[in-house]
Amino acid sequence: MKVAALFSGGKDSTYAIYIAQQYGWDVTKLVTIISENKDSWMYHTLNIHLTEKQADSIGIPLIKRVTKGEKEEELDDLKEILKNLDVDGVISGALASEYQRTRIEKICYELGIKSFTPLWHKSQEIILREQVNAGFKTLIVGVFAKGFDESWLGKTIDEKCVDELVKIRDKHKINIAGEGGEFETLVLDCPLFKKKLVIDETSKEWKRDNGIMLVKKVHLVEK
Repeated sequence: MKVAALFSGGKDSTYAIYIAQQYGWDVTKLVTIISENKDSWMYHTLNIHLTEKQADSIGIPLIKRVTKGEKEEELDDLKEILKNLDVDGVISGALASEYQRTRIEKICYELGIKSFTPLWHKSQEIILREQVNAGFKTLIVGVFAKGFDESWLGKTIDEKCVDELVKIRDKHKINIAGEGGEFETLVLDCPLFKKKLVIDETSKEWKRDNGIMLVKKVHLVEK
């Protein structure tokens, strides 16, 4: 099974690749859509420029395309990439978003390939803990919901962090995996990576009750 993977550099798209390889699938291409609209309905935008470094570490060729990020029309840019790939299907890290899943499936149907969502509707708490246990080093780089403050920017998702996320979920009814846009992540290391990302320079922006951590510069280090 040859597949392409939609890749944002966050925990779920990276974990979906990890799971696909465990299935024995051949992930031949990583696909990153760079949206000029930071509020894109479909695509992760925060620190998206780092996917090139991450793909270099993984060792799978990366295809990038810029989109204006206009609702629905941004799907055409993804379709343009996928129609030229020799693959049987596409994998994505969708957990619960019907909007994303149904639109990816529509594109795949039109192209005559399959859409695979290995994380779909699985327990999000269990997925987080599985990622930690598998050796994922993931940072929270954006927070946009009640229960989070500036101290969460740059926090590593470990067992203690997951426990804290459970408490916030129970109190504020957030999506514990950030699928509703509550937080954004960046993977610095995982079993897929031949080299780990080391951060050299960051900046933080905080506005009242939400904020982001921009990772401006990184380098790769042998593991």
